[in-house]
Amino acid sequence: MAKAWMKAISGLFLILSLFVVPSGIQQAFAVGNGPNYNGNETIKKERVKNYEEMVSFLEHVTSRSDLLELETIGQSVMGRDLFLVTFGTNPDNPTIVFLTQQHGNEEMVTEGALNVIKNLSTNSRQVRELADSVNVLFVPRLNPDGAEADVLFELEDYVGGGLSTRTNANGVDLNRDHTDLTQPETRALHENVLQKYDIDYLIDFHHQGTSQAIDGRYVSGSMLYPTNSSVTPEVVEGSKQLGKVVYDAVEARGFGLIGRYNGGTANTIARNGLASTYGFSTLLFEMRGMTDHSREEAVLGQKSNGYLIKQAEIAMTAAMEAIADGSILEADTSFWDELPLQRPIGEEEGE
Repeated sequence: MAKAWMKAISGLFLILSLFVVPSGIQQAFAVGNGPNYNGNETIKKERVKNYEEMVSFLEHVTSRSDLLELETIGQSVMGRDLFLVTFGTNPDNPTIVFLTQQHGNEEMVTEGALNVIKNLSTNSRQVRELADSVNVLFVPRLNPDGAEADVLFELEDYVGGGLSTRTNANGVDLNRDHTDLTQPETRALHENVLQKYDIDYLIDFHHQGTSQAIDGRYVSGSMLYPTNSSVTPEVVEGSKQLGKVVYDAVEARGFGLIGRYNGGTANTIARNGLASTYGFSTLLFEMRGMTDHSREEAVLGQKSNGYLIKQAEIAMTAAMEAIADGSILEADTSFWDELPLQRPIGEEEGE
């Protein structure tokens, strides 16, 4: 019976979110083959909400639904509020966190999260039934100062002129601060989300550079589970199951090409540190291209942005549904043994 109504929910989200393909974009692996920055292109952020627009959006969509709550969990270095959006409040239900934009120049994943939040604000019967089976926590744009390029250092060497930056205002990479917790953004995340809620799963959304490829084809994204030896086998297995759910959902759409991320084992990064410290399953999901960077190869032309936003929506929606109906527990993780490792054409950083 539960799976029957969850199929109805799935249909709703496909209609609301997944079947709408941005206009003017080519089909068939358009994300992976989308245009790179070529040195002559004007870098724009037309699809991205600035901080004030994001705050207004979150206040509006959460105010129209009794299933969504908007909380302030702390402030950034430059004093911007950091937000948590909660959906579902049953402590007996499994809980997943969607974390976006630890790096300020990795912005399309936040747009995907905002679209999913909007879909969850409809108050439809299907959405209410989803809330009866899963709790979802959104931490959108953990690094608002980097996203606004409101930082305490110079950005004159950035390709787009300093539209956004990877680090926070202090020049610290937040995804290297999950052990020491020296920054207000990471402390807010840990103290007011990770330590406050009983979490089962977390997807840490990022963007990587544009040069990663499989067999000569650029990827649209990459994934990896926790690889630190302190993470228990049960947590790793849950992480791999989460990855299988996301991979299948993206593959089913036919325009994505997902590779295996070549990541490290340090607990300073969320993928490893959160799984080790808190004992919940984590997945790193990297999208292709950033909105600004000091290296040209990292910046992706804006024509691919619509697909990248959609890819994030697909991942979040599939994860919520699979956790809600329990099908995630049946996910076959052997696919990881065959998932090709992406290889860079040139050098780049990630995670």
